[in-house]
Amino acid sequence: MDVFTTRFGTLSVDSQDELIFESGLIGLEHCRRWVVLSDTKNPTLGWLQSLDEGHIALGVVSPRRFVPDYQLRIDRAELQFLELTTTRDAEVVVIASRQAQGQQVGGQAGGQAGGLTLNLRAPLVINVERRRGCQVIAKDDLPVQFPLSLPSLPLKRTA
Repeated sequence: MDVFTTRFGTLSVDSQDELIFESGLIGLEHCRRWVVLSDTKNPTLGWLQSLDEGHIALGVVSPRRFVPDYQLRIDRAELQFLELTTTRDAEVVVIASRQAQGQQVGGQAGGQAGGLTLNLRAPLVINVERRRGCQVIAKDDLPVQFPLSLPSLPLKRTA
């Protein structure tokens, strides 16, 4: 199937690459079909591209790459849709976003304008084999905006 996206142009997506999020994502409940794309310029970053809304693409990363001791505690019932044989078959990613200038992070004014933050509280859990995913809310009081302290990266506007 061909899908027009504002960020990546027209994509030819094989149906076996499609991920189904039965309940959508928080704030994007109507977007249930997604595909994961790699970023050719940044191997730590992936893109979750909506197949329902071509203008929606979310940056995703492995939380353990930036927070090595990250642990996700949730009720097993939240993962029923995924049909996991074992929880070790689950891939966990978090949404990365830019922090708006002057935005508060953890009760303090954010550091550098446009810095990156990770949503550690509401990660995405994916059963890659079955092509199913869901967004969950962690039991622990994890930050919704975990600021990344990265060296200045040369960013290029792509959309």
